Amino acid sequence: MKDFSNRSSQKELLDRDDIPFEDIKQNMKELDFINTWLGGHAITIKGIEALVKLSSYQLSDKLTICEMGCGGGDNLRAIGNWCRQRNISVILIGIDMNPNCITYARSRNDNFDIDFIADDYRNVKLETKPDVIFSSLFCHHFTNQELQQQFLWMKENARVGFFVNDLQRHPLAYYSIKLLTQLFSKSYLVKNDAPLSVLRGFHKKELSQILRELSIIHYQLNWKWAFRWLLIYKH
Repeated sequence: MKDFSNRSSQKELLDRDDIPFEDIKQNMKELDFINTWLGGHAITIKGIEALVKLSSYQLSDKLTICEMGCGGGDNLRAIGNWCRQRNISVILIGIDMNPNCITYARSRNDNFDIDFIADDYRNVKLETKPDVIFSSLFCHHFTNQELQQQFLWMKENARVGFFVNDLQRHPLAYYSIKLLTQLFSKSYLVKNDAPLSVLRGFHKKELSQILRELSIIHYQLNWKWAFRWLLIYKH
C-alpha cells in the first residue's frame, strides 16, 4: 500500500528537460481529454466565475487572465470558449518554462488571442497586471516552500486575485487514475505521472498551512469532484 500521509517528493517525468516533442504532444492531448471528461476544465471555469462575480465585472469589461504552467494551453482555450459564449472580451496569457509545451500550445490557438511565453514565471515581467492569475495541475510539481513563492507571486501580480485548481491526495483517486491510464493511455508520461501526481497532491490542511505561513487568511478552499481542490483568493 502507498503512503498517503505525506506528499511524495518523487519528480514526474514531465519535469525533465529531455522529453522528445512528440511524447510531450501525446501527453498534452491526453491531459486535455482527462481534464475535459473528469471535470478539470469545469473547475477552472468555476474559479474564473467566482473572481469575476466577486469583482462585480460587467460583461462589457475586458479581462486579462494569466495561467502559470499552462502546458498545452487547454485551460486557456476553455476559458476563451466560456468568454466567447458570454461576449466577454478577454486577453489570455500562458506561461510555461517547457518550450515544447509552448510550441504545442501555439499550434492549437483555435483563433483565440493567447500570448504564450516560454520562460520560468519568476523571470516574466508583465507590462500590465492581469486581473486574474491561476494555475491548474501545476502546484503539485513543487515543494511547499516553492509554493509559497508561487502564491506570493500570484498575489502580488494579480490585480483582482488568483486561484489554484489542483489534486487531492487520496487512495481512491490514486488507484482509479492508475487503472484508467494503464487501460486507455498511449502515453508513458501519462501512465507514470498521472498516479504520481496524486501522490504529490495535497490534504486540505497542507494548503491551509502554506497560506497561513504567508499570512493569507481571506480565501476560499473547497473540494471539487473529482478529487480536486479549488483555492480562490481575492484582494
